[in-house]
Amino acid sequence: MIREFSTDLLRDAICRMCGTAAFDMPKDVTHSIEEALAAEDFPNARSVLQELLENYHVASTERIPICQDTGMVVVFLDVGRDVHFIGDPYEAINEGVREGYKKYSLRMSVVGDPLRRQNTGDNTPALVTTRLVPGDRVTVTFLTKGFGSENMSRLAMLRPADGISGVRKFVIETAQKAGPNACPPLVIGVGIGGTFDQVALAAKRALTRDVGVPHADPFYAKLEEEWLLEINRLGVGPQGMGGRTTALSLAIEALPTHIAGMPVACNINCHVARHMREVL
Repeated sequence: MIREFSTDLLRDAICRMCGTAAFDMPKDVTHSIEEALAAEDFPNARSVLQELLENYHVASTERIPICQDTGMVVVFLDVGRDVHFIGDPYEAINEGVREGYKKYSLRMSVVGDPLRRQNTGDNTPALVTTRLVPGDRVTVTFLTKGFGSENMSRLAMLRPADGISGVRKFVIETAQKAGPNACPPLVIGVGIGGTFDQVALAAKRALTRDVGVPHADPFYAKLEEEWLLEINRLGVGPQGMGGRTTALSLAIEALPTHIAGMPVACNINCHVARHMREVL
């Protein structure tokens, strides 16, 4: 049966998420910082992790942004095939961003053209990826992506002969090059396969997985664990101050690809890994 879906629901959800993302650190991220603190024995690293937790607490209680870079809104929209929108869902998302960033007094960080650099004044447009799924629900997966970490992300078109070792080398090098510039401890999304455009999107989608949740496929879960351990041996540490905690999480998303290709992308997120999901 077709479900009539007013896009006002979508607008209101996006508006609400803008505020939640800015002020309230997701529980999975907070828990991972607490675990890192318990395992960390470098004094400078422990001090930084404690300050991060204090910052999360102040932001939540006083309703001020966790970070001054309140990000560009990224939305993954899973639309049930039995949904009929009453209104334009993309305009509803952008209206939700307009309302949310104004309501919660968040920084407007979006320019309408990459070369002429004129600020749009309302943090729109959001970047939206849509896919059709079974059912009559709309699932909104929401991120606000800061660019201190985004700017340290990388993509490479490797050869199939490079194999797992080539992908591993690229991932570790990306974390090492990011160093302190991406506000570690990092959350790292890795895309492998697909095409030039799709591998980057897979890396972005990997950032929506809760911190600490392994890949469903044991093969990829093992790679995630091994590569994360290697990254944490780099010694960059929280905010580049040294220590055992350079990254909190590494999540892989793999796609089918061409026999001649091995695309790989790393999308870097800082410790302010703002993500949430809501089913409407």
